Amino acid sequence: MNELDTAVRAAVRAAAPYATAVTVAVARDGQGEVRCFGRLARGRAADCTPDTVFELGSVSKTFTALLLAELATRGELSLDDPVERRLPPDWRPMATRSPEPIRLLHLATHTSGLPGLPPGLLTGAVPTWQTNPYAAFGDDQLRAALARTTVRGRPGSMHRYSNYGVGLLGRLLAETGGLPYGELLAKRVLMPLGLDATTCAPDAPNRATGYRRGRAMPTWRIPGLPGAGAVRASGSDLLRFLQAHIGEGEGRLGAPLAEVQRVRLRLPHSSDELCLVWNHRRSGGRDLYFHSGATRGFTSFVGFSPTGGTAVAALANTGPKRGGRFVQAGYEVLRTATGRST
Repeated sequence: MNELDTAVRAAVRAAAPYATAVTVAVARDGQGEVRCFGRLARGRAADCTPDTVFELGSVSKTFTALLLAELATRGELSLDDPVERRLPPDWRPMATRSPEPIRLLHLATHTSGLPGLPPGLLTGAVPTWQTNPYAAFGDDQLRAALARTTVRGRPGSMHRYSNYGVGLLGRLLAETGGLPYGELLAKRVLMPLGLDATTCAPDAPNRATGYRRGRAMPTWRIPGLPGAGAVRASGSDLLRFLQAHIGEGEGRLGAPLAEVQRVRLRLPHSSDELCLVWNHRRSGGRDLYFHSGATRGFTSFVGFSPTGGTAVAALANTGPKRGGRFVQAGYEVLRTATGRST
């Protein structure tokens, strides 16, 4: 067994004991492979295959970043546009204490000053907090939350990871593109890349059942903030998505794919940097880009290295657990695939 096989097996073990389905997709040396383990659910369910669909959680943000870059390279908006310029006409913008406006770039780099979650979301989420905390937070709730929000710091001055910020960004892109987020994403990103199994629709076919500590979870719903966490995809689609980022099959999205990889800032107390949503790290002389995600019933990791010509997606149908190592194991697969096993 070689080092890559060992790393993949370690990722599968890291998803135990609750995952019934694990997919690890790897591209290197111009070749791609999707390795699948287990079944879609407990009992006599179908086998996990390269077409099995998993919820991606915050990995959805990397799709939102590419959608932003696509609209920007077409000249339909600018990364420097103030948020209020892209709001629906009858929406009230958030209040700010700084003369510097919050820009789209700030939303895509978690430097807007917005909190992690919109005001009012936690209160509405109490009945379904353990299963589907965003399900009752729709477009009307986002509009109301924005009117209640005050940003006190100077935009761009502080990094703070925000589902609210990237979710709002997705809504602004939808407003600019004239379609709901999921439809706009399909038209501008998914179809050009040939991602037929990738969708924001909760009823996607061939989907695995998610589990949290062994308990089956309902389908994840995030209607008001889809750009932050609504995308679901198969292992084969994710591999194709990542291969486009390393220059394989990018088609007309070449310029947006390059744009999302431009470093924008250095993260505080770290040597890591941030691009449009993507985390960036130099390791062994190579550039690594990566992101992770989770819903109540799924955990995901994606990463790629243009300099190493490698890409990795790791997916499991179990929610994150305290002390869990699945995301780290996915990262180790990426490092191993790029020739860095230490």
